[in-house]
Amino acid sequence: MNNSPIGMKPQDILILLKIISLGNENWNQMSLAESLYMSQSEISQSLARSKYSGLLDGSGKKVMFRTFFDFLKFGISVVYPVKPGTIVRGIPTAHSAEPLSDFILSNEMYVWPYPFGENRGQAITPLYPSVAKASLIDKKLYELLSLTECLRVGRLREKNLAIEHFERILC
Repeated sequence: MNNSPIGMKPQDILILLKIISLGNENWNQMSLAESLYMSQSEISQSLARSKYSGLLDGSGKKVMFRTFFDFLKFGISVVYPVKPGTIVRGIPTAHSAEPLSDFILSNEMYVWPYPFGENRGQAITPLYPSVAKASLIDKKLYELLSLTECLRVGRLREKNLAIEHFERILC
């Protein structure tokens, strides 16, 4: 019988982005769980899947940047696609948030639904329910998640800008 983890889950991307936002600093599963509003068992299972898939190194502590970059560039929009939804209150994301909002002027606002958000825009279903809340306490994570959402929902120009930003961060 094979004991390998089966397939990646969307929260795996959130966890890998959080590790990157920490700069691969010393972290533990409990601190990740608390900062991402997840259970410790979800973190543990996610790390096992990411290690198995080659997105974490053999120790399970360091993100394999090039492999992760390639996945984001070529796979995220296929594996976790999203379409803009109805107008809701929320937190800006994709091209509507920094760093891309500095480069792209658009009448379209994309937001993660969040009842305490100060903006209104088309709803983008986040990779995991706690994304909006977790992004409010970590600016670097917020930027990484917004770039990721741009890869999931953006047009070609927006995706290319997001890829450029990720390339500077990850490669």
